[in-house]
Amino acid sequence: MPQDYIEFPAAGEVRPIPGTNTRHPYQHQLEAIHALDCMDEENANYSTLVVLPTGGGKTYTASTWLLRHALDKGKKILWLAHRQTLLDQAAESFQKFAFSTEIPHISSFRYRIVSGSSNHDKTINIKPTDNLLIISKDSIGRKQNLERLDPWLAGENEIFLVVDEAHHSTAKTYRRVIEYVKSKVANVKLIGLTATPFRTAENEQGLLALIYKDGIAKGQAKKNDIGIAYKVDLKELISRRILSYPRFETYYTDEEYGVDLGISAWESIQQLDMLPQDVAEKIAGSTPRNRLIVDTYVKKADEYGKAIVFAVSIDHAIALAKLFNMAGIKAEYIVSSIKDSITGATVGSKENERKIDAYRAGDVKVLVNVNILTEGVDLPMTKSVFLARPTVSTILMTQMIGRALRGEKAGGTNIAYIVSFVDNWNEHIAWVSPDTIFTGDGNQFSDDTKEYQKREVRWIAISKIEEFAAILNDAIDTTALEAVPFQERIPIGMYAFQYINEEGIDFSYQVMVYNSTKDAYEKLMASLPSLFKDIDTDDEYLSDEVLGELELICRNRFFHDDMVPPYDPDDVRHILKYYAQKESEPKFYTFDQVDRSKLDVSGIAKHIWDEDMGTRKKKEYLDTLWESVDDNLLQLFFGKKIYFLRMVDIELMKISDPQIYAIESTVRHDKKAIEELPLYKIREINPERWQKLRDGAFAKAKGKYGYVCAHCGKAFSDRKYLQIDHITPMNQGGLSVPENLQILCRSCNGKKGDQMEGEY
Repeated sequence: MPQDYIEFPAAGEVRPIPGTNTRHPYQHQLEAIHALDCMDEENANYSTLVVLPTGGGKTYTASTWLLRHALDKGKKILWLAHRQTLLDQAAESFQKFAFSTEIPHISSFRYRIVSGSSNHDKTINIKPTDNLLIISKDSIGRKQNLERLDPWLAGENEIFLVVDEAHHSTAKTYRRVIEYVKSKVANVKLIGLTATPFRTAENEQGLLALIYKDGIAKGQAKKNDIGIAYKVDLKELISRRILSYPRFETYYTDEEYGVDLGISAWESIQQLDMLPQDVAEKIAGSTPRNRLIVDTYVKKADEYGKAIVFAVSIDHAIALAKLFNMAGIKAEYIVSSIKDSITGATVGSKENERKIDAYRAGDVKVLVNVNILTEGVDLPMTKSVFLARPTVSTILMTQMIGRALRGEKAGGTNIAYIVSFVDNWNEHIAWVSPDTIFTGDGNQFSDDTKEYQKREVRWIAISKIEEFAAILNDAIDTTALEAVPFQERIPIGMYAFQYINEEGIDFSYQVMVYNSTKDAYEKLMASLPSLFKDIDTDDEYLSDEVLGELELICRNRFFHDDMVPPYDPDDVRHILKYYAQKESEPKFYTFDQVDRSKLDVSGIAKHIWDEDMGTRKKKEYLDTLWESVDDNLLQLFFGKKIYFLRMVDIELMKISDPQIYAIESTVRHDKKAIEELPLYKIREINPERWQKLRDGAFAKAKGKYGYVCAHCGKAFSDRKYLQIDHITPMNQGGLSVPENLQILCRSCNGKKGDQMEGEY
């Protein structure tokens, strides 16, 4: 008979494996299990983190503990993650270690994997009889899907909720799921698993502390007020031989990139950790650079062993894999199933799985990787990592080098080779160096004042490169910019934050803030809750249409074209994306560590003027400042000496001829009372007054059943169908004052025939 059904591995029943698990937990895993035992014994509900470095066995530790403490006791588990590979890894761990000694009191348990993948199940198929739900956060996070948990949660007094890669927990979707489950179940035991909770921005740590509140019993201190049940760092696991000892090697490519990049390209790199398309293509197509990578491996193939290479793009991965094979080294390339930003090509997960299996079996020596081997793939046989792509993300760097850190006691090697290929970027970008991952306590950088100051100056310098280049270009009129005192053109601080895009990739972003834009950004931050309340959306990812509408509102309310230095609309868009996900304003960092006196070009110019230096003395003085061996902040800030010299000359011109940048107007404008202006103009020049007029008009129109149209009398519960109208049109002498404003529905306002201002 023909088969009516096929096997569906994403759901099923797991029966106990006879006997005992022959894999013995390592000391740190036993310590973590004991910490969870204490937490569970002393609390009916709790929220805590288990922090194990990459390669420390987070999934194994959590799944074996939950088999005994949840499933064996008839308690349900909801396991959340943001990538499909993490879901599969969790399901495999529960199945692989379900020995009868771990679950002696049950005959079986049911599991279901839910995500957007065709290999997984859908939320509509969740059954009350499922004991273990392993779900992607985007599949369950929408309100209509959350309700599909109701039958599964019904009647439960206690549930275990696990968040894998818990440093992502601050995303709105995760928080929505957590709060929903807590609203339905009296006792929720929330456990977050992560390797990197403290590399997030300071306010991200604050958000994590609101989610994970409970530290270990017996008085263990909380770090940054985040509740931690157990934590062990990289160095400790290296000393125990659970992780490999990292051996860092650096090779310089002599390739030069980024000389003529515009400001948007610099920001794409520094803030999004994304190389511009033309630069990525140049790197991918560099035969000498690619040959260096392959030749480096070939010369020490026996030492390097099995290796993972991180490439910049699909094109790059294909080129490198081809060169490895031509050199007699069996290699494959794998990429994530999302579209590559350069080629637009996609690769299916089944093809990747085939290549990974071949790597595990020893048939493949080198895996060239794009966007897939950073989280959740267990490849303990990896001895070397080749970093053929740079990154500004400390989290990504930790995840990349972690692929080779499985130590001898964990089935890996005693030494891991971390091989970096470094290009010449003129030090304008603060690329992360892999060896810095192991400074400090192994889980965060050592931030002495001098290094922190240098990093701040690099951040500032990136924002100034385009400005300096424009001033040197005679074809660009930068008079207005040059007229601003130099100190005013140095950022006073920045908003720094991270959010996750639709593909689950971390985006880091910094918004530079100047004296000219400081007040505007403060007002924007204060208005974020009301802005999002007005658009009435609960989406974590804003559509381009909604994002454009919100950015326009912000531009009109808070910013104006005369700001020098100006604001960037893209900065506002990224702030809006962050808030949509986190529902929290980003953290503002002041550049207090920067010694501004050493960047005071105006002061340098004044000293030259006061000392009446001639050409030779002036050159010697400026050369001495530029070549200072103390901290070299000038070089860090300006990058090129010509930028520095040009800025000094501009400040000298201001001293010698104060009128040179004075702008005399030949026009004197009439003045008009603000009430004579239309509402959209009032909004531009006085947002507070516009807001008061708007709110007052709607308050007058509020009736028992909603807002009432002054013409047809219909009531509306939603403002989006209504517009503000002048009773006496402005072209007939009407003013923008409370007594001359009314609310009309769109239909009535259109019939009236006058051009009026719509509600924003």
